[in-house]
Amino acid sequence: MPLEYFEQRERSLLGSRCEALYAAPEELPARGLTVNGLRCTPERFAELADFALEPSPFCAEGFVVRDPAFRPGRHPYHHAGVFYSQEPSASAPAALLEVRPGMRVLDLCAAPGGKSSQLAAALGGQGLLVSNEYDPGRAEALKSNLERMGAANAVVTNAAPAALAAALPGFFDRVLVDAPCSGEGMFRKEPQAMAQHGPALVRQCAALGAKILESAAALLAPGGLLVYSTCTFSPEEDEGQAGAFLAAHPDFELADCGVGFGSPGEENRCGGFSLDTAKVRRIWPCQGGEGHFMAKFRKKGESGGQARASKPPRCAKAPPEWAAFAQQYFPFLAGLPLLAAGELLLLPPAAGLPPLPKGVRVLRCGVALGRVQKGRFEPAHHLFTAFGARCENKEELLLADSRTAAWLRGEEIGAQTARPGWCCVLVDGFPLGAGKASGGRVKNHYPKALRNLG
Repeated sequence: MPLEYFEQRERSLLGSRCEALYAAPEELPARGLTVNGLRCTPERFAELADFALEPSPFCAEGFVVRDPAFRPGRHPYHHAGVFYSQEPSASAPAALLEVRPGMRVLDLCAAPGGKSSQLAAALGGQGLLVSNEYDPGRAEALKSNLERMGAANAVVTNAAPAALAAALPGFFDRVLVDAPCSGEGMFRKEPQAMAQHGPALVRQCAALGAKILESAAALLAPGGLLVYSTCTFSPEEDEGQAGAFLAAHPDFELADCGVGFGSPGEENRCGGFSLDTAKVRRIWPCQGGEGHFMAKFRKKGESGGQARASKPPRCAKAPPEWAAFAQQYFPFLAGLPLLAAGELLLLPPAAGLPPLPKGVRVLRCGVALGRVQKGRFEPAHHLFTAFGARCENKEELLLADSRTAAWLRGEEIGAQTARPGWCCVLVDGFPLGAGKASGGRVKNHYPKALRNLG
């Protein structure tokens, strides 16, 4: 039933173009990665990488990886947050938001975090990124990925979009909705997507997407941009959804996606709604991605002055153990305002957030610094992924150094550049995490759950 329904619908809508549009250029699913702009430029990454890359047509920071044997999750640059493994077309929507440093940005359906990491890089450490995920398990994965990518000005929340909209109306300059969808673009990559597909799922996802867009509209400030995307081809979730949103929201207008890749939208997929399909964008399998749809909306009105003002959170008193540790290893952090979540000390984003109600669960606010234990400050992994390149004590590794692979297996390594005490272990200048040097050795503090085992 799933494939029969899908094929009949697409042949009816596309006619003689169906075979060509769904003919993927490669037998295997498209694979790619997006370079983390907080770590390096795409040009520098291409110089350093020890595997073959091709520039992606969908994103200036993206690359296509053809080698089927490549295991991105085991590569040292993955561990150092230098890239995010991502299907090539999935990198396209975040760039459409035109994010600039200093903005307030919301990724409303953010897990597992690829698009959020792109938004964090576009902010360049300035402004505020709120990355939200409704599913608790996926929200934890989102938090872990943003930590690995070194995002310092991100707040990770686990909340229903409607709860966020009630708490932060008109607060954001940019909102991304990469909506939960029927996943027709994932058929080659995830067989489960094909097995569970059908008209009931399409209707369910379209209804959910409409509700999420309602919340997104409320969260956006006048003059702001909202990008809606899916990885499916269904009319109800794509052109039909965009047209229905515009019909229900006269305070929004459709903006041109302004990109040359992919194809314009399809007139016969609008479900009777008025939509300038030349302004929205589709990516078909024949164009090098598994499939994506994107629409960009602008909220009418003047930007600035109407977004809800944020006020600084109540700061925690800095314990002397942290003050001494920061002065020795991260002097640029010494004296900055802190938050406390139980025993955990946090460095909140400078941009700040208004107080949030209990219905909005905050998993991470800024950077986890560490905690005081038995009279000593024990640093958190996040401190080193966010600021390790600026640590005063470093153990410098190279990609081809055998110590790099040993470190990622959790082994102790010989110290060559680090002085005794806490240090950041780096590969080619990119932070992997914390170590503690003593007696010519560096004790491994890389989290066990992240190590290359087996």
